[in-house]
Amino acid sequence: MNALLEMQGISKSFTGVKALSDVSFTVEPGEIHALVGENGAGKSTLMKVLSGVYPHGAYEGAIVFDGEERRFRDINDSEALGIIIIHQELALIPLMSIAENIFIANPPSRFGVIDRDTVHRRARELLAKVGLDEAPDTLVTDIGVGKQQLVEIAKALSKKVRLLILDEPTASLSEKDSAALLDLLIEFRAQGISSILISHKLNEVSRVADRITVLRDGRTVDTMDCHNGAVEEDRIISKMVDRDLEHRFPTREPRIGETIFRVSDWSAFHPLHTDRQVIKNVNFEVRRGEIVGIAGLMGAGRTEFAMSIFGRSWGQKISGRAEIEGREVDLSTVRRAIDAGLAYVTEDRKQLGLLLAEDIRKNITLANLPAVASAEVIDDVKELKVAADYRGRMRIRSHSVYQETGKLSGGNQQKVVLSKWLFTDPKVLILDEPTRGIDVGAKYEIYCIINELADAGKGVVVISSEMPELIGICDRICVMNEGVFVGEFPGAEATQEKIMRSIMRKGEARP
Repeated sequence: MNALLEMQGISKSFTGVKALSDVSFTVEPGEIHALVGENGAGKSTLMKVLSGVYPHGAYEGAIVFDGEERRFRDINDSEALGIIIIHQELALIPLMSIAENIFIANPPSRFGVIDRDTVHRRARELLAKVGLDEAPDTLVTDIGVGKQQLVEIAKALSKKVRLLILDEPTASLSEKDSAALLDLLIEFRAQGISSILISHKLNEVSRVADRITVLRDGRTVDTMDCHNGAVEEDRIISKMVDRDLEHRFPTREPRIGETIFRVSDWSAFHPLHTDRQVIKNVNFEVRRGEIVGIAGLMGAGRTEFAMSIFGRSWGQKISGRAEIEGREVDLSTVRRAIDAGLAYVTEDRKQLGLLLAEDIRKNITLANLPAVASAEVIDDVKELKVAADYRGRMRIRSHSVYQETGKLSGGNQQKVVLSKWLFTDPKVLILDEPTRGIDVGAKYEIYCIINELADAGKGVVVISSEMPELIGICDRICVMNEGVFVGEFPGAEATQEKIMRSIMRKGEARP
């Protein structure tokens, strides 16, 4: 069988830095080919070469598609052949309808006027193909992220896709939506459509991929055939990071002290639906040097609970009592929460955690500007010293602290967010999905940082949708469902089965 795609000896440099070095990559007709590697391994760069974002002449090597060498000038050239890329940050316009988004580039028309009847009819047909039961005139802003992913795929199908490239398609999806999306890829495979799946979720990769190619430091390390059975995750990981990970999580000897943070009878109502109580008289505590996990399904109230504590960033009619080191504290605003010793690392680092257009230096000092100011004026020397110190301590990979934060890998962006909040010298640090969208090597580094914080006597709260992660790093795991805690386990005794059984108790508060 002739390959649908061959990328031969692809090399790409940026100002002298080699991003890709002699990479070869092939995709067969009707194949799901997974592309994995650490952040910065070159996955996105390779796909930008393929899709024409980096045009012919900006790289070395050859692209052969359908048996012919192709020299794409831009993304329109690749799309004309049916090569469609869906980025992690979806390219949809929220205040336009689903149908308008699907056909925005090339709407059906008659006599130079958009044929709206045809637009809606074809949109309904495409939505049916991806299993999305929504009216074509529904605004994109009114549907969830999982459904928005399906709209992007319907948009790709409208362009007669032959090779679909998905960059971290399930990073922001629930388990149910992720499973539905992967099933759709399998269905496309049966129809002869090929897919390139870029993902850090190795369990999903192993489930659907026909082959897995590993990139490391801009080079092709290995291509693994999955036809004879799923490839073990440990084998993939060792190829990605060039070391054996006998233990996925760093070891630690906890030294847990007295209670450092406690909330009592904490309640919060929905910010728009004023009669809907989301957090229901919750009691929660963290001890000094302890890592406490909060488990639960999407919609359980975990993030809402954390944000309502952190300066009432979410919700209304918030009530309850909060204590830090045995003293009642005022958490009514973000500034007061920070001053009391609380810090919150958001799950959405790109939208809420960072100023992506600013450099590392400004992001690190953003939450504690008085500490780098003299007479209310920023002292550039102080700011530079602080940023350089955290860049070294947190092992942020960048050419300097003046590098634009948006150009860092996901793992390094997360380290910048952590640095920002550590510079406030918190007593309690709440981490919401701290490893979402970052590779296994960067995850290990984040886990080490969490351990160091606990060893320094901080109280650490970790909210995560990955149960193995909570079991691997936490001293204690609290399970939330429908706005109440329904279970609690010592980390050493917790299992995924126990956690799921607690969740299935349907919101009955733990004794």
